[in-house]
Amino acid sequence: MKRRMKRRKINTALVFALAAALLLPFTGCSSETKNTEYTDGTYSGRSSDFADDESGNGAGYGTVEVTVKDNKVVSCTFKMFELDGTLKDETYGADLSRENRLKAQKAVQSAPKYAAMLEKSGTLDGIDAISGATVSYNEFKEAVGDALKKAEKQ
Repeated sequence: MKRRMKRRKINTALVFALAAALLLPFTGCSSETKNTEYTDGTYSGRSSDFADDESGNGAGYGTVEVTVKDNKVVSCTFKMFELDGTLKDETYGADLSRENRLKAQKAVQSAPKYAAMLEKSGTLDGIDAISGATVSYNEFKEAVGDALKKAEKQ
């Protein structure tokens, strides 16, 4: 019986060790800030062009301007544009169906929220997509990544 208890404790310890090893890559710092040093200054970034979603909506790209100080983002602006360079603003989606117009406006309204979240956290770590504005989120992250790449110390 003692031998079975000892074996069970070892098996339990192995299960926990294995679980911890498997979860380790998903904890801690994200790749955006892991051991990266930035030069203070203001940098711009741009996402790649997004063609559109399955309904043909949302085509465009995003741009950011970030200010870095003491290895953190202290200021950020995020703007979204249609592929022809037209700024997506309060009129974006006006010619769409009601449902798609609401989606378009939700995306536009997400821009200052994403920028504010980055200013508050100082890094991309922990910034989650706003429901209904995932394309904007992806454009934001990509544009910020582009700007921070320019800010990296050589």
